[in-house]
Amino acid sequence: MQVVAIDFDGVINSYASGWSEELNDPPIDGIYRCLKDLSAEYKVVVYTTRSQTDYGKNAVWAWLRKWRLDEFVKDVTAVKPTAFVYIDDRAICFDGHPETLIKKVREFKTWQGK
Repeated sequence: MQVVAIDFDGVINSYASGWSEELNDPPIDGIYRCLKDLSAEYKVVVYTTRSQTDYGKNAVWAWLRKWRLDEFVKDVTAVKPTAFVYIDDRAICFDGHPETLIKKVREFKTWQGK
């Protein structure tokens, strides 16, 4: 089964309050259905720098359980896994034109900032 790697903050967790060790924000609207559908066809792995410590990894799993999303997730990791596709709110999709990257980086905004 192919892996879909999905970032946690700003993609699953709404991250409305910004960075905090406490995970008090709700999920993104519609993410339950999305993860359910993805997990029917792919192995869903959550990657987040939060899971660099046991405390952070346990907090992410507890948050996923609280919102009943844990059943759709196979792993939580701090290391970006080998995957078929990556879903991240802070990414620029490379289009084969390195000459345009600096402009894209300078103008980058997350979906929340648009």
